Amino acid sequence: MATTTPGTAAAILPLANTVQHYDWGSRTRLHELLGDAPDGRPAAELWLGAHPSAPSRARTRDGDVALDALIRADPGYMLGRRVSDEYGPRLPYLLKVLAADRALSLQVHPKPHLARAGFNRENRLGIAADSPTRSFHDDQHKPEMIVALSPFDALAGFRPGRAALAVLDGLAGPLVDSVRAELTRDRSARGIRAAFGHLIAARADAACPDLIAETLASVRARVATGSPYAQADATVLRLADEHPDDPGAIASLLLNRVTLAPGEALFLAAGEIHAYLSGVGVEIMASSDNVLRAGLTSKHVDVPALFEAASFDPHPPRVPQTESAGSRGQVHTFRPPVREFALTLVDVDAAEALDVAASGPRTVLCLDGEITVAAAAERVTLARGRPCSSPTRRGRSRSRATARPSWPGCRRARPFCAGPCRDPRAPVAPAAARAALAGARGGRSRRRRRARPASSGGRALPRARPPRARTGRPASGACRRTRRRAAPPPSRAAP
Repeated sequence: MATTTPGTAAAILPLANTVQHYDWGSRTRLHELLGDAPDGRPAAELWLGAHPSAPSRARTRDGDVALDALIRADPGYMLGRRVSDEYGPRLPYLLKVLAADRALSLQVHPKPHLARAGFNRENRLGIAADSPTRSFHDDQHKPEMIVALSPFDALAGFRPGRAALAVLDGLAGPLVDSVRAELTRDRSARGIRAAFGHLIAARADAACPDLIAETLASVRARVATGSPYAQADATVLRLADEHPDDPGAIASLLLNRVTLAPGEALFLAAGEIHAYLSGVGVEIMASSDNVLRAGLTSKHVDVPALFEAASFDPHPPRVPQTESAGSRGQVHTFRPPVREFALTLVDVDAAEALDVAASGPRTVLCLDGEITVAAAAERVTLARGRPCSSPTRRGRSRSRATARPSWPGCRRARPFCAGPCRDPRAPVAPAAARAALAGARGGRSRRRRRARPASSGGRALPRARPPRARTGRPASGACRRTRRRAAPPPSRAAP
């Protein structure tokens, strides 16, 4: 029988979290969320989770304790039996708030078998965990999803070969010519891989700055004459300004250029090359820090590992399944096709408490205003930028999830309707608070969790439910107002 670590008997654990100060981060926007005074440093990411690199600290009855230590000490209580059986004594997701003023590196995350092999290989070679040449920091894959809180720009996945050739038309220089030649020979994933390989290889060429400068000159000339690919050209010039002499700027022409409106989401599977360019969003991922860089960086580029992990199959940007629920459609759940996580965005007002069925460990983050989170007999009020964790209590993981109705006349509150997510800044009805909730697929509990605004005038982010895609007709007893619509259209991708 497992013993309970001091402090873990709490049903709600307020969290203290780490801010990562990467050079691409915003100097103001994350501080605005947290209510802190800017200190002049770029604040790029707020980490909420139990990754050993920067675990949250849970405020327990016995003082602050690292969240990963609490989970290892009592995984049955903290995670629930089904989550701990599947993932071991570790939280399977990592939640972040990301604020980018400059482009992140062009990167890819490995699939599970490659993450395990790479991590074990670098351990055998004796590469230190903090070495700049280290590529694999753990043995986990890293699919991820971003939900925009502001207009959010990104590069995600490869364009089809024919579309990439069209974007390259009219551009000059040996670098572009080599890429064009590969795509002309083969427009499939093989040709895209070969074309991308020329750009990666150019990093080691002493003439690379001159090659890039020649290509940029042709891009500027096309812009001056009225480019049919204005956004793609503007992206190249911006990236070249932020990362001089880096062929990753030219590589952006091969990738889908995406702009998310607030409330829209983008899913990135392991193996998909991408780069976030600017904006603020809530990001959730499998709990991993494995990053294989391809460009737009001064850090180590592990070319063999990169090409082993990357997928070069062209496809449009991936949009996660979205479900809307609540009496006013104020609950939006994003369910990507992975088991580790899902994310829910909720508007909460004083007139209607929202009950959330327990389904594995949850992390709740207040995005605006104030919310009150209740679990069992406990109650915690969260101000803007403040999070908490709600463990899955032992012995309840096998029970069926239940929730009180969110509207009159509904016997069971089950979100079966799917549709485009509306702008979270423009709720259907005035919202007193807004919250985001992240969670893992796992055991179901009878416990109810309620998010309720403590005062008017704000918003917040709530929970992640198990990423189980529901299809077909609603189960018997579901609310008549519940319906299922077609999945939302892809996020806007522009040339």
